[in-house]
Amino acid sequence: MTRTATWAQRAAALDAADPLAPLRDRFLPAPGVVAYLDGNSLGRPVAATAARLDAFVRDAWGERLIRGWTETGPDGPWMEWPERVGDRIAAAALGAAPGQTVLGDSTTVLLYKLARAAVDAAAATDPARTVIVASAEDFPTDRYVVDAIATERGGSVRWLQTPLAGGVTPAQVADAAGSDTALVLLSHISYRSGWIVDAPGVVAAAHDAGAHVLLDLCHSAGSVELDLDAWAVDLAVGCTYKFLNGGPGSPAFGYVRRDLHGELQQPIHGWMGRLDPFTMGPGYVPAAGIRQVVSGTPPILAAVPLLAALDLLEEAGIAAVRAKSVALTEFALELVDAWLAPHGANCSPPANPSTAAGTSRSAGPASATSSTRSGSAECCPTTANRTPSGSAPHRCPPRSPRSTTASPSCATCSRDARQRSSVRRRSRKTVSRQMPWWRPMRSRTPSVRNPADRCSATAARFSGKIDACRVHRPASSAAVTWRWMSALPIPRPRSPSPT
Repeated sequence: MTRTATWAQRAAALDAADPLAPLRDRFLPAPGVVAYLDGNSLGRPVAATAARLDAFVRDAWGERLIRGWTETGPDGPWMEWPERVGDRIAAAALGAAPGQTVLGDSTTVLLYKLARAAVDAAAATDPARTVIVASAEDFPTDRYVVDAIATERGGSVRWLQTPLAGGVTPAQVADAAGSDTALVLLSHISYRSGWIVDAPGVVAAAHDAGAHVLLDLCHSAGSVELDLDAWAVDLAVGCTYKFLNGGPGSPAFGYVRRDLHGELQQPIHGWMGRLDPFTMGPGYVPAAGIRQVVSGTPPILAAVPLLAALDLLEEAGIAAVRAKSVALTEFALELVDAWLAPHGANCSPPANPSTAAGTSRSAGPASATSSTRSGSAECCPTTANRTPSGSAPHRCPPRSPRSTTASPSCATCSRDARQRSSVRRRSRKTVSRQMPWWRPMRSRTPSVRNPADRCSATAARFSGKIDACRVHRPASSAAVTWRWMSALPIPRPRSPSPT
């Protein structure tokens, strides 16, 4: 029996034991899709979405017309959808009680609203609090928003530097936040590495400094278990088109802890967030509770696909989704070890399942884990995992926090890197010929400065985004066919180039 057949049998056994397997048919099929590593960008549509949209257009909109805003329908009056849908997201994905989450706007707009509200409130209490703490490796929107707010308010941003394969730690927040800090803004899951931030630790560190915490949950909601209330998170924002499968451009959600409703005021005043919008009166009086986060007309039609997806997530349960994500990524990394590591490929996501979204360990020669802590004197990323068995690892001088290459003063590292670069180029050609699926996957991987980190970027796409898989052997070559789970999303990969 071939090794490929052995992997196929094991994958088939995992599929057969999968409690979520029946939910696969509840998604629209994607003919021709082999592997989808972009679930962090757009989720797969739920099969019921098309019928639900058709019914809404024909009945709720077509027959009720403007009465839909105030008449009771299957999901309540449209005017109440921001809070009603927000409560469903909170219960299914956020670990939050009702009355604290609202649907509406885009991620960028909600980030601005809540970040600006926190900064304004801090300045009103203590004018010396003008600093926003944020990660320099965070998603661009987060960085642009806090930069703009700091400029508007005459403040500054204190950037936290993190390794590409890691993320922000509570100790970093404790060191950076102080009596001048108004807000700490971080992504709960790093979009590059899959690193899961220790939310309770970060919140405690920020609160010790008297600062509010705003978490970006775009890569967390629907992917990992959250417990915002128990963690005492102040504010949170997330999108619904990734792991909540709301569709392209579906609206974002915002969370404001209940005791902050009367303390924070978001800066974009609109008629739908007013206490009594239909009085059309002068001046702005914010609505009570979470409704004050709303500004304009709620995105009713865009919320319909999200309602269908929430039905499915509520049925599956976020704990089961997370458990399957971890198991799938474990299996994928075993395949990387078996098929790619012999060709020089190395994956270095975080090694602990509790600190990685769907990732549990590093994969590479000798299954060793390289150190990527800022300024560490451990092996360079290019030399880690490649020391002879039983020998002491080579150590080079400390690197700057932003560096991903070997220390320029280390001749050993520089020589080894040149040698490995030549071998790696030959290995990639061999892998592309033997495994056609590898070429499109590698071409979709974001470029990185250190060639040895290329697989790290690819592995980050595995985290929390792939589902049960089985291996088959076509007539021409070995290949991998990924099966995709209910809440886990799929675009069409590029066709392999002819070899």
